[in-house]
Parts: sequence; structure tokens; C-alpha cells
Amino acid sequence: MISLVPSVYRGRFAPSPTGPLHFGSLVAALGSYLDARANCGEWLVRMEDVDQPRCVAGADGQILKTLDAFGFKWQGEVMVQSNRTERYRAAFDQLRANGFIFPCACTRRQLAGGATAIDGGQIYGGRCRNGLRNGGKARAWRVRVGDDDIKFDDTIQGRITQQLQRDVGDFVVLRADGLFAYQLAVVVDDTDQQITHVVRGADLIDSTPRQIYLQRLLGLASPGYAHLPVAVDSSGVKLSKQSLAAPVVAAQPLRALLAAWRFLGQVWGDEAAPGDLREFWLNAIRDWEIDRVPAQRQMPAPVYSR
Repeated sequence: MISLVPSVYRGRFAPSPTGPLHFGSLVAALGSYLDARANCGEWLVRMEDVDQPRCVAGADGQILKTLDAFGFKWQGEVMVQSNRTERYRAAFDQLRANGFIFPCACTRRQLAGGATAIDGGQIYGGRCRNGLRNGGKARAWRVRVGDDDIKFDDTIQGRITQQLQRDVGDFVVLRADGLFAYQLAVVVDDTDQQITHVVRGADLIDSTPRQIYLQRLLGLASPGYAHLPVAVDSSGVKLSKQSLAAPVVAAQPLRALLAAWRFLGQVWGDEAAPGDLREFWLNAIRDWEIDRVPAQRQMPAPVYSR
């Protein structure tokens, strides 16, 4: 499964089709797009619909139409996770053959009450780590983690260090409902799309050490990472489809793009506001500076007229 990393910069935007594109998603799309284009690289789009129960019918097409209306241009076909089960199965089989994963029979009730993980979930206590108890039947499969520190240098957030055993515990790669977990899917997808740079929201920064750990177990190269501030509402809640964040309006892209540009710490300069999308993209790609992006994990979303 080892894949050669291309010399060209290859970035990506990977939304989940759980609803229309909102301002928080636009920030991630804009940051990843501009960093790729400013580095004369390629930008790909992937629909992360591996968690099928959360997906909304038609949302994928709506997201792509909005991106197109805003002037985003991507290379190649859009990758769709729900079409890639066999690729995830191959990676799973490799992990299993090498003894890196184990079956877990724990129910939600048995897992309840554990310590809180770094990402707000629960730290797995290791109940099934050394074998299923009393003839229990496997419900999920977990990666056996160690006590070594996983470190990486984030272009925006700086040095990140996490000890998986202490901060997360053995984590799931095959869920009880038979679906492959996001952590495994994203690692396989980034490799297959030959992604060299991942620019995404900081809500995923705590997942990155798990992804790096899987990359090492599978013998895969790790891309560079840059995590953008997440847009939150006045109550500090992340903008998302689940929190009913208002969608951006395709008929008025410039206002939203300029708001996202400024949210990312970029300066338009002395020039007047752009008159059309072509002018925005020409200037934005020319003037993009990732070093200007605030090194914060979240910031209040701006108020702008959509």
C-alpha cells in the first residue's frame, strides 16, 4: 500500500454531505484552496460520506454546485468514500494480519463512565485488549496503541504532541454497525489521492496523531498539516450542519468569500473590494500568506450579509 508522494503540492477539501455548505465549511475550503493555488499546486475534492447514517440525500450535489458558483475549480473526479469499501477493507486486513488491531465486544453501556478523551469522547479502558471475555462476540475492531508520544509540526498551530494511550486509548477502525471509521478511511484516501498537504479545521487536530499512527502502521507517508481556526457562534458552538448553521448563498459569493478571507487573517491591501469573482481569485491567490492565519483553534464567526 506504500504510495509515492508526488513532487507537486496536492491539497484537498473533504466535506461531509450532511447538509448545505455553511460559513465554517467555506473557511476550510478557501484556506485549503488558496494554499494549494498559491503554491502552484492541485486541489481535489472528496465527499466524506463514510458515516452513512449522518448523510443527507442530495447534499453532496448541493455542496459541489455551491463550490462551483463560488469559483472553486478542482482537479479530476470527486472521490466518494461510500464507493471505497474495498480499499478500506484491504487496509483493515493489513492491520489485522500484522496484529495491530483486536476485536472488541464492549457495548455502549460497558464503555460509559470512562475518562474523557482529548477530543471529548471517552478513553477506552482496554477491557478487550487481551482477548474477548467469556466468549464475547466482536462488535468493533480497535487499534492497539502504545505509550510513545506522537508529534507533528502544524504549519499554523505549532508543535502538537499527544500520547495515544493516555489521551485517547485504543481507537476504533471498524465500527459495530459494520462501517469503517473515519480515521482509517481518511488515511487511505489521502494516500490514494497522493495528498501532500492537509489544510483543514482545527476541530480535527486532535484526530491527527491517530492518523499519523495509522500511517506508520500501514507504511504510508504522512502529509504536512495546517489546521485553521474553527468558526463558532456567539455561544462558542462550532458552526455545523448539526447546529443548524445558515448556508452560504450561491447567488452572493463575494461577501462570503471576503468575510472568510478576513477571518483567516488575510489583508486585501489598498485595492478596492473586488468587483467580481475573477478579480477576487486573482488577488487572493497572489496575496495569500498562511503565516497570517491566526494560531487559534476557534474564533467567532463574522457577521456579514449573505
